[in-house]
Amino acid sequence: MDGLDDFGLVDRARGGSAQAFEILVRRHYDTMYKFAYRWCGNRSDAEDVTQNACVKLARALEGFQKQSAFSTWLYRLVINTAKDWHRQHARHHAEFRDEHAAEESQNMEEVLFAKQVVAAVGKLPSGEKEAVILVLGEGLSHQQAAEVMDCAESTVSWRIHEARKKLKSQFEAERRDG
Repeated sequence: MDGLDDFGLVDRARGGSAQAFEILVRRHYDTMYKFAYRWCGNRSDAEDVTQNACVKLARALEGFQKQSAFSTWLYRLVINTAKDWHRQHARHHAEFRDEHAAEESQNMEEVLFAKQVVAAVGKLPSGEKEAVILVLGEGLSHQQAAEVMDCAESTVSWRIHEARKKLKSQFEAERRDG
């Protein structure tokens, strides 16, 4: 069954195959976690969001219409799960951390800058945050991000443009004040 594509696995999982569902989860778990991590900014929250997304995936497979790539639909599921989780855990909005950057970099200035960037992105409005994470964090094209976000490609471009303006303004203000 490992040789089946995502659509084939979805069909089998819908038919009750636990093995097909397990393969789907195994195949996409790292991507789900990575995206949740970029959204949340820390491991613990990302693990919770990813686990919740796996539970939702089991329930939501029937609704997958195969009108887009499975991964596109899965990004949307993870985004919605992260939003729901953050609404339920409002304390996570106040502090948007990036523990991973600290582990990967030996240069303290780089670590501090990475934390500032992640914190600033975390404060963006939801649509801008989604666009930035999908395009700049996940490497999706504007068109692919538009599919995930269920909006026009021009909307993604505009949201990224607005996010960049806000981030630039915020960093310039911090430089002046700091």
